Amino acid sequence: MRALKYLFLSFVLLLGVNACEQPFEDLQINPNQPVTAPPALIFQGVLNDMFDNSWNEVQRWNQFYCCNYNYYGNQEYNWTTAGFDYSTLINVAQMEAEAQKLAGSEVNPYGGLGKFFRAYFAIRMTLKFGDIPMSQALQGINNTTPVYDTQKEVFLQSLDLLDEANDILKMTINKGDNSLSGDIYLGNDLVLWRQVVNTYKLRVLIHLSKHANDPDLNVKGRFAEVLNNPAEFPIMTGLSDNMQYYYNSTVNFYPNNPGTRGFDSGRYNMSATYLNTLAALSDPRTFVVADPAQKKLDEGLTEYDFAAYIGASSGESLDDMTFKAGNGEYSFIDQIRYYSTFEGPEPCIQIGYPELCFNIAEAINRGWVSGDAADWYRKGITASMNFYEITDQTAINAYLAQVEVAYKGNNADGLEQILTQKYLAFFQNSGWEAFYNQRRTGVPEFLVGVGTGNGGRIPKRFQYPASERNTNTTNYNEAVDRQFGGEDDINAEMWLIKE
Repeated sequence: MRALKYLFLSFVLLLGVNACEQPFEDLQINPNQPVTAPPALIFQGVLNDMFDNSWNEVQRWNQFYCCNYNYYGNQEYNWTTAGFDYSTLINVAQMEAEAQKLAGSEVNPYGGLGKFFRAYFAIRMTLKFGDIPMSQALQGINNTTPVYDTQKEVFLQSLDLLDEANDILKMTINKGDNSLSGDIYLGNDLVLWRQVVNTYKLRVLIHLSKHANDPDLNVKGRFAEVLNNPAEFPIMTGLSDNMQYYYNSTVNFYPNNPGTRGFDSGRYNMSATYLNTLAALSDPRTFVVADPAQKKLDEGLTEYDFAAYIGASSGESLDDMTFKAGNGEYSFIDQIRYYSTFEGPEPCIQIGYPELCFNIAEAINRGWVSGDAADWYRKGITASMNFYEITDQTAINAYLAQVEVAYKGNNADGLEQILTQKYLAFFQNSGWEAFYNQRRTGVPEFLVGVGTGNGGRIPKRFQYPASERNTNTTNYNEAVDRQFGGEDDINAEMWLIKE
């Protein structure tokens, strides 16, 4: 018995010695927690982080519709801080690393799309804030206080990343690598993704219109390079190429649906900036997106009279809007179209063909590239009509022939037409793009007043995350001083929109 006792003690001591010999870091590793993940799984998370929904507060700031009941929201632009996207970019880096381990090379679907995502989220952040950390970002504990790259530097780096994405996707397609999986937008089709990359590049270049003559950016040359070399820089050719989010009736419901109709369908009416523009142009999309104002019907107008469609000014006081909406003076969201099903009447475009058409028309109008601006303008309008299931070409042609719609030439009037129609096509699509285009061009004129807050001003940006002031103070202060004279002000102009 005594011998067994000593043998047991020796065994316990031996275990202790072995445990003491293990590095402390090894003892911290949880063997039940995965340290790697399939790139497809990470890819899906990144795609979801890209998604900009419809019928949210951003679309109210785009002045597409209004909330007339304070419990559900308002039209105020009293912005403060917003968040960065570096957590998503960390996942992008992990996706690239996991894919490269499997493929043995960065020439793989996730490698090419990783370059695109790096550009996409950098542009998303810089459009929101101004200067951001980029060249020194994502270094973890090796650099917890990255410097802020200037907005121009962010655009330059992003344009280079988009070219790299295009090149890698081309090589990946050519070698027949079909390993992409988990794609919620384009069905794992790399040909479509390559078109998205280059279509998005033209969007980025349009954002730089106030700096089109900067020799470093070479905006005009880059735009022409894409447009004149479709084999090397393929772009979208129709609505079927759209990068768009599809809703369904099981999990991802359309924001407006039978389950929400009883709660909020009467709380949201159409905005004057959008609906009144449609009605003034006798635009058939009017009848698709909105219901006529009940008071106008009571006065004898019909649902086919454009004068029956009235939107509220986003600047109107909420008390007045609530009363007038309840009194039948404003048009509501089309109840049948937008509340009848859980999958919704249409997908939500993130990057789409109608926008591309108008971007090309704008570039031609501005003299960046040669081409027929009127043709691209008409294509953009037609594509938007088709998106809303308006397919009668005779009716579309009649609309295009109207004096106020027919293209007025490569001049200021023609440019305003292009920008107006682009705005109309952005309805409930493409996230912030309607706002950013208005910020850049002033088209359309956004309505302001008591209801929009912020002293009657439309803000130009968000404040940086509060964490930056606390954890990256020196670089934050330097960036704010450099751009805005030391005040992190939502009404200050960033480099992008300065002449």
